[in-house]
Amino acid sequence: MTSNITRNRTAAASPLSRFDIEKIKADFPILNETVNGNRLVYLDNAATSQKPRVVINAIIEYYRKTNANIHRGLHKLAEDATRAYEATRAHTASFIGGVASEEIIFTRGTTESINLVACTWGEENIHEGDEIVITEMEHHANFIPWFMLAKKKKAVIRRIPITVCGHLDLNNIDEIINPRTKLVAVTHMSNVLGTINPIKELAAKAHARKALFLADGAQAAPHLPVDVKDLDVDFYVFSSHKMLGPTGVGVLYARRELLENMPPFNFGGEMISEVSFDRVTWADIPHKFEAGTPNIADVVAYHAALTYLEEIGMENIHRHEMELTGYAIEKLSRIEGIEIQGPQDVTQRGGAISFTDKDLHPHDISTFLDSKGVAIRAGHHCAQPLMRVLGKIATARASLYIYNNEDDIDILCNALVEMRRYFGL
Repeated sequence: MTSNITRNRTAAASPLSRFDIEKIKADFPILNETVNGNRLVYLDNAATSQKPRVVINAIIEYYRKTNANIHRGLHKLAEDATRAYEATRAHTASFIGGVASEEIIFTRGTTESINLVACTWGEENIHEGDEIVITEMEHHANFIPWFMLAKKKKAVIRRIPITVCGHLDLNNIDEIINPRTKLVAVTHMSNVLGTINPIKELAAKAHARKALFLADGAQAAPHLPVDVKDLDVDFYVFSSHKMLGPTGVGVLYARRELLENMPPFNFGGEMISEVSFDRVTWADIPHKFEAGTPNIADVVAYHAALTYLEEIGMENIHRHEMELTGYAIEKLSRIEGIEIQGPQDVTQRGGAISFTDKDLHPHDISTFLDSKGVAIRAGHHCAQPLMRVLGKIATARASLYIYNNEDDIDILCNALVEMRRYFGL
């Protein structure tokens, strides 16, 4: 294992010469904070990322100079706000591979994006006896909407199992994705195992069965280059807040013909074309799915987050995280009692590293680390079915991003060693 890590880190080293980690850290004011008298080491990025100064300033500038409702007003502020909001839509479309702006729907988050598909396309297209395929590693947000839809429609949930190494077990995939399959919904990257799944391959298998494919990109879009046209997915969902942007902004990409045939999700202002006492017609996409006043300021600020990521380069971000993940796995593996979940090969996983201690509960691990200024996540990570497959009640999870470096990993690992001594282990 060590030799593979060393090889992968060496391969990533050249592009990382352009990755100025200290400059990046300086862009995030919160990283100057102390916790319990210690420098903050933030390793909970799979839950939410921190925000660079340019994003914080973009929110302030919107309210200071541009605050108005969008799409309706004819005055300058309303026109400026509309242009800024729609510029973020166009930027998002470009960020995921150059799709049409109209194929981007803004929601409150990945969860709402998936529920939108379930409550519109799903309600009209899933019938008794149909099958929906998920995996054993799905976040609740990409399981419960399909579970509830299947229960209501008397459809069947099928699942792709995982191997002991944390990969999808595709040995029986042609039986799991079969002529009864109507939708395959798979996480692009696991929030627990870090596994990067073969989305393009699975989408092709779904389409061969005339089924649609939804990819949950909440963990992938912040960390990997994403081209939804190359992946050939029908739906792709992700969240601003995990990729340096504000909370309360989600994205649903869907192919134009699907959106045009899907009914609205919410009803009210802006999503209509014409209303009379006996007839209602809907607005064109994307507005048909964005009823009422949206989260304007945070969508506008999301533009700055996308620009920040692009200036660093998503390939560089991915290489940096591969190198750092390899370093973290290598260091954690040396600590007595620590067991790492998920793939060990850093080319097949992201930087969400779940682990357990054979003697301590994950909540105790998290509490001790917090006393040292290290922020991680502990629990089932909204993936209780996966925890049952793993035979765990919970795990601790350290998740990495662009502002983390080897010093952060050293502090984490030194604290874990100190923790075991503290508990007499």
